[in-house]
Amino acid sequence: QVQLVESGGGLVQAGGSLTLSCAASSGTFRHYAMGWFRQAPGKEREFVAGITWSGDIRYYADSVKGRFTISRDNAKDTVYLQMNSLKPEDTAVYYCAASTYGLGEIRQYKVDYWGQGAQVTVSS
Repeated sequence: QVQLVESGGGLVQAGGSLTLSCAASSGTFRHYAMGWFRQAPGKEREFVAGITWSGDIRYYADSVKGRFTISRDNAKDTVYLQMNSLKPEDTAVYYCAASTYGLGEIRQYKVDYWGQGAQVTVSS
């Protein structure tokens, strides 16, 4: 069992930046591909970004490409989402996810563990 705890959410003005962190409880963190998803009110949860266990390959949703960066530190069992040039449409609850299947599967929502979510609100 792996527990994922997000932090770093909050309120920011449009054009600003935030960094989300997701700390894993398990020492086997490096065995998981990791991802970030988000869910806005009244909408379905959507994939935002994903990274392989080694950190060598990253995928991004088109809506965040060039603005968001996913990274991980396996020594700290933590994955990050750096969010720049934030827009009001980025407002959502952001969820961290871990998958033993791989990066491709994370994009298809094949996730083993979810975090509890962190609220990000971008004001116009």
